[in-house]
Amino acid sequence: MVSEDKAGVETVMAGNYVEMETAEGGEKKPKGIKDRFSSLFWHGGSVYDAWFSCASNQVAQVLLTLPYSFSQLGMASGIAFQLFYGLMGSWTAYLISVLYVEYRTRKEREKADFRNHVIQWFEVLDGLLGKHWRNVGLAFNCTFLLFGSVIQLIACASNIYYINDNLDKRTWTYIFGACCATTVFIPSFHNYRIWSFLGLIMTTYTAWYLTIASLLHGQVEGVKHSGPAKMVLYFTGATNILYTFGGHAVTVEIMHAMWKPQKFKAIYLLATLYVLTLTLPSASAVYWAFGDMLLNHSNAFSLLPRSPFRDMAVILMLIHQFITFGFACTPLYFVWEKAIGMHECRSMCKRAAARLPVVVPIWFLAIIFPFFGPINSTVGSLLVSFTVYIIPALAYMFTFKSSASRENAVEQPPKFVGRWVGAYTVNAFVVGWVLVVGFGFGGWASLTNFIHQIDTFGLFTKCYQCPPPALPSPVLAPFNSTTSAAAASPSPLPHPIPHLGRN
Repeated sequence: MVSEDKAGVETVMAGNYVEMETAEGGEKKPKGIKDRFSSLFWHGGSVYDAWFSCASNQVAQVLLTLPYSFSQLGMASGIAFQLFYGLMGSWTAYLISVLYVEYRTRKEREKADFRNHVIQWFEVLDGLLGKHWRNVGLAFNCTFLLFGSVIQLIACASNIYYINDNLDKRTWTYIFGACCATTVFIPSFHNYRIWSFLGLIMTTYTAWYLTIASLLHGQVEGVKHSGPAKMVLYFTGATNILYTFGGHAVTVEIMHAMWKPQKFKAIYLLATLYVLTLTLPSASAVYWAFGDMLLNHSNAFSLLPRSPFRDMAVILMLIHQFITFGFACTPLYFVWEKAIGMHECRSMCKRAAARLPVVVPIWFLAIIFPFFGPINSTVGSLLVSFTVYIIPALAYMFTFKSSASRENAVEQPPKFVGRWVGAYTVNAFVVGWVLVVGFGFGGWASLTNFIHQIDTFGLFTKCYQCPPPALPSPVLAPFNSTTSAAAASPSPLPHPIPHLGRN
């Protein structure tokens, strides 16, 4: 059923779900060249846009650290954890989508108007379960997205260093922090259509470059594949993969940008299946070629010889990390706008100026903790475990704990999981597994490794895991009557320079 009000706002009834298609967010036939251009490149809200957004956002710089995780886990465990966490992440993304539709349906039955308001995860929790759930969800989600943005800046500096090492990584972080601050001008996830599409092409190229380049390079002489060797390394690698498939902290914002959010259901699963075609071959091939060398090289680019193909992969990943920075930061911009009363402001320039304070702490944290690789595992164990696994599973169970709520649910659990009994069983398993393995063992291992990086390199380090500078050749004095052979030999260095390995 379709009706239209006096303001020209189209209300679409789809089952029990009410969708508002506004002049800003709806599908309308473009009237001129400007409208056609906007519709083609800028203003997206289709199922395909959501798929591109999910697939593009799910794997970015973490693509470069998965071989490092394989060296910690071993080949068999690395593949198994990718498949396992990919499936688990798809399930909890489905739960988030169900809770969003449930919340929005209830609110629209109460005549709520979301034309100038972006619904976020903490608001879903507030509407369904109350303020205590809202506060917990807000704290975890914002902290995760904050550090997710930090990781993108660290990755930018780490990658560009392999093209231009005239500047240290800390200086590159300053530069890319300023570049990424321009994301304040992107209004919402409606406007990521072309960026999501290009981002997925970039990660696809990079993944297949890593795969083909590693196979052509072949195994290094004396290659060893000793993983898993230590529990600390094993659970650090596992939580990095947990982080890889925990990119659905922005699911609600992506759904809200869709013209028909109820069609989201299987989008994240389909995006995950595509991402696995990128992550499994690339991580396996790089680990096969370099083995244990990856334990000291958390960035896969560092082990492959420089070539035009590698430089292209680095440049594409830099652009993609800019896009992913925007994906992680945009929900933070929304939260900040709502806190200061600017969210419904029509002026994009005023909103952009109001958003700038969000970028400053991200910039600062990237300079303090430039530990590319280890920071992924730490964020995965302490933040991702709760944000996108434990909290959605528990929220689903508490939202539908009464028989009345289950009977009136907008979305019933699928048959293949066993309806409500099966859904509750799966959720209990997710909570138990992630709490013990992801947060418990993973948190212990990741923090141990992270503290080790601080002790080894220190905070505010200028160039994390950069190769040591080459020593100048000693100039030997010529032998004469007053110069002995002992005096002619160079003096040993008072303090040996430790081998840090390339990032």
